[in-house]
Formats: sequence, structure tokens, C-alpha cells
Amino acid sequence: MEFIDLKTQYRELRKSINERIQAVLDHGQYIMGPEVQELERRLAEYTGAVHCISVASGTEALLISLMAIGVEPGDEVITTAFSFIATAEVIALLGAKPVFVDIEPDSCNIDVDLIEGKITSKTRAIIPVALYGKPADMDRINAIANKHGVVIIEDAAQSLGATYKGRKSANLSTIGCTSFFPSKPLGCYGDGGAIFTSDDELAQVMREIRVHGQSRRYVHSRIGVGGRMDTLQCAVLLAKLERFDWELEQRRKIGALYDELFGNRVWRIRQHSECESTFAQYTIGLEDRETVQAALREREIPTAVHYPVPIPLQPAYAQFCSQDQFPVSVDMARKVISLPMGPYMQPNEVRYIAESVLSQIRY
Repeated sequence: MEFIDLKTQYRELRKSINERIQAVLDHGQYIMGPEVQELERRLAEYTGAVHCISVASGTEALLISLMAIGVEPGDEVITTAFSFIATAEVIALLGAKPVFVDIEPDSCNIDVDLIEGKITSKTRAIIPVALYGKPADMDRINAIANKHGVVIIEDAAQSLGATYKGRKSANLSTIGCTSFFPSKPLGCYGDGGAIFTSDDELAQVMREIRVHGQSRRYVHSRIGVGGRMDTLQCAVLLAKLERFDWELEQRRKIGALYDELFGNRVWRIRQHSECESTFAQYTIGLEDRETVQAALREREIPTAVHYPVPIPLQPAYAQFCSQDQFPVSVDMARKVISLPMGPYMQPNEVRYIAESVLSQIRY
């Protein structure tokens, strides 16, 4: 059993993927080829954003976004204490201070009630994360940002294709960022990412930053990075887009089956009626996680922990805050475990996994 079954997906999409890759090999434009522009156009249409800027990774998407709004040393950027390290890493790389906020115990997303108390005169941006594929409460977060004149950068690395009150994730704020890491719901065969915005000026700045700050060839108007996405990776995504909505539908069916089988016997991420998750992961919480993991390994069921250590407790980030301020993040880091999830899973596999988990739980 695969934790994320990319092999079956390739077999299903082999013809389209191979044709797309062969087209790039034939025209030879491996950097900024026509597939780059095609993907950007189609993803902008998909999310409803005016602009999509493809970049080298989800991390690069966040970094370029912060650079585009002018984050500098001494600034502060508010974000969640419970996410992959890249969310905070890009803030620190620019010399700014990541200001961490604890999470909601039922969703593992940033606790909106705690955000406003963290805002100071140095706050430049807020980065909420759509953890496990489910957007945070973006209307409330946007309202706080508007009140205080700060920018929202939605970290939609796990949630491209999710919806919030009928609107697409990655287009729920001023800027949205996503990742195309292979294990994401829409993943390429290497690194890749994208930025979404409807702000024309920001989009132009981001495009310049992406190519070493060039406003035109060999004229560098600003500090930039080498942040382009390879044409070959765009070609892979274009092939996968053909089945993306179907795959999301299947993920939601698998998620619903897990929910049905676990019932009230296992803690799991709350799915709000106003959101549709991508189920980038299917995550539950267990008091005796290690014992259950060991039992699942014996049954050849792979698992993962997203994430075992909250960011403020990581050695490199302890300098930014007191480590005892995030009790919910610490508690969830001790409990969470992600189970196999993907659009090509079969119902009998889901039942086998759920029964294996439930057999280890003492009531």
C-alpha cells in the first residue's frame, strides 16, 4: 500500500503526460517555454485570480510574495505555530521576525481569535495556512488585516482546489501561494509552485523578482531570485489538470468514508460546512500514536506525522518567542497522524486501514 499513490496516477494519465513532456523535448524551450504561460493562464482561470505567476517551489512563492510587499529586517509577519517549516523560514530569511499564533484544537488552523493581539506597529503581513487542505477562516482574517492595514498571504500549499464559501483557495486574499511538490493534490514531478493575485502592480513586481529582479533583459530594477518553474514541470501539471477536479471529488469521497468508519471513536480534523477540503492529508489524533503506528506498520499500512514539532519549538526558531505559548500546537504535535489518502484508493483499502486503527484503540 502506498501512502500517496503516484504510480497509479501516472498509469492512468500516461498518454497525456508523455505527450506533454515529448512536446517540450521537441521544441526545446526548457525555461519559460509556452507551457509556462499556458499553465499560468489556466490556473488563473481555475482560481478566479487575475494573475498566476509560476515559480520554482511553494517556498519560493512565499519568499517572492514577501519580497514583493517589501518585507524588510525588523518587520514582523504573523503566522501559525503549526505548519511545515517553510511558512516561517521565508520570514526569517528576509530578516523579519515570525510572530507565531497557536491553533484551533478542532481544525489545526491558526486561531483567529488570537491574531489581533499579536499585531504591532511592525506587522507587515499575516500568513494563514490551509493545513491538511482546509482553508482557515479567511473572511475574519481579511477583516482583521484590513482594519490594521496589513497584507494577507494565503499559504495554500496543501489546498489548491479547496473552496471557502464558494471561492477557490489561493484566491481568498491579496496574495495566494501554492506548491506543486509531487505529493500535493496537484503535484508535478519535482519542485514547483505558483503565486496568485489580482493586483496588477504586485503581479509585475513578482514576475520581475522571479527572474533576478529584471524589468527587461539585463536591466535589474530590484533585488530578485532565480525563481522560475521549469517548462517540463508545467507540462506535467497541464496533463494532470485534465483530471484534477475528478481527483478532488474522489479525495472527498475517501475522506467521507474515513469519517463514516471512524464516527465518534477517533478525533479527526473538523470539516466545516462552508469549506470543501482537498484532503491533502487525512489526519486523525491519537493519544497512543506510536503504538498504533507500529501496529499499522505490521499490517503494511504507511503513516506520516504532519508535524511532530511545532515551529516555535524548533531549535532555529526558539529565539523568536517563549516556547510555552502554544499549548494546542504542542498537544496536536503529540497526537496527529496522517493515514493513506489519494484519489485512486479503493473503499476496501480505506476499510482495512480504519479497522486496523480502531482495533488498537481502547474504549
